[in-house]
Amino acid sequence: MFKKIGLAKEIESPENPGALENRVALIPKDVNKLVKFGCDVFVEFGAGEGVGFPDDEYVKAGANLQSNEKLYQNKDLIIKFKGPAMESIPLMKPGCTLFCMAHFSSFPERARLLEDSKINVVAMEYVVQSPEKLPKELVLGLMAADNCVEVDLRRAGVDMDEFHVIGYSDRMSGVIRRLMNHAPSSLTLHPVTVSLNEIGELSPNTVIVYDSSFFNDERNLIKDLETKGARHYDVHPFVEDHGREALKYYRHVNPAPKFGKRKIEALHETGRAGARYGLKLLNEISPKQKPASQATAVILGYGNVGMGAIHECYDAGVKAIKVLGKAQTKKGVIEEYLKDADLIVNGAEQPPHLRGVNYLVTREHSKSLLQKGTVVIDLVGGSATNRSAVENVIECTYLTDPYFEEDGILFSALWGWPMMGFMRETAIKYSGQIVDILLGEDQFIDGLAHLTPGVQQALVCGKYN
Repeated sequence: MFKKIGLAKEIESPENPGALENRVALIPKDVNKLVKFGCDVFVEFGAGEGVGFPDDEYVKAGANLQSNEKLYQNKDLIIKFKGPAMESIPLMKPGCTLFCMAHFSSFPERARLLEDSKINVVAMEYVVQSPEKLPKELVLGLMAADNCVEVDLRRAGVDMDEFHVIGYSDRMSGVIRRLMNHAPSSLTLHPVTVSLNEIGELSPNTVIVYDSSFFNDERNLIKDLETKGARHYDVHPFVEDHGREALKYYRHVNPAPKFGKRKIEALHETGRAGARYGLKLLNEISPKQKPASQATAVILGYGNVGMGAIHECYDAGVKAIKVLGKAQTKKGVIEEYLKDADLIVNGAEQPPHLRGVNYLVTREHSKSLLQKGTVVIDLVGGSATNRSAVENVIECTYLTDPYFEEDGILFSALWGWPMMGFMRETAIKYSGQIVDILLGEDQFIDGLAHLTPGVQQALVCGKYN
């Protein structure tokens, strides 16, 4: 069991220049859970002050306060949000365990030092659900979209060329994901106030998807669509009439895979923060000077990060949000979307063998295709040894210098996007996730000899005694 636990303060480190990362990995109430479990918890002075948790709250929670140097010494487990500073590593005893966002691929020099120092490292970013657990509303959205495709469209003999989705919710995020899985020629998300003119030209292959549980259609859009002969699909009746059976069927035919999504994450908040900053750049720094309501946004990817960007653009009032998947990001196709975009957000994660090889947004695009003043937000980021799909981004930007300009295009690939407006909220979220892994079903507190499958694959360095 990890008996002696140290909670480190975020200081200047390879991914935290200027020490502008102020979040803390555990908040006082979660420290108290560890103390009640029987752990001795030591907290570095000032660890939580940057997000509003003073030292006295940690003392009341049962922790002992220590200096930076003492904090790293003689501990079984050291918990830190981001990776450690290089000078902190020699302070740790060989065989102790470090639990942090390790980013081994992006900082190989630090990885080598941790290995040479025989420090066990469990990377928070690699701890996953085992098995996968999908939220109910997401599954209902997935099933409703399948029903739309299979029943309303294919049986009617209509190709699935173009989707227009009206309104955003947890359920509609599932709808968007599943419709994109079917590789349509395009998918655009609109606000519930959208007009027929704003949807644009309709064809026999155009399908309008909405949820009447929150889309009141005060403008009689659906009636106008029917007069035009356009196809439309309402998610709400399917969920009302078949939701329970659909959930049961989904669980039956889609047994949960062994591994699911990350268990320590603020990916949705990452997407929201990145899109929010991109809209700010577009309105205040870009020569376009466009407010969100006049912007066209293009989102690459529709996973957790991409959906966060979609959510933020929707809440900000962007009237046309174009969602791109594999079919739309191919060379010769993606250019049609990029050329008219005001904001481009990359949330497309590529496998390791394509990083640094395949670029979706290229230097050639920025030189000769994108409009001057277009904003490109890269939510994936990386480093010179671990490139993202945006060729102009060699490595992440930081709060000290969050964006750069190249060929008249504004780029940002911030390391730690939630620091842009979601700092305290994500600190609380991360803390709850971390203590759940320690004391919940994973029981990581029991030590490296008892790792569950979802934690085992996060052991990137060790096991050292």
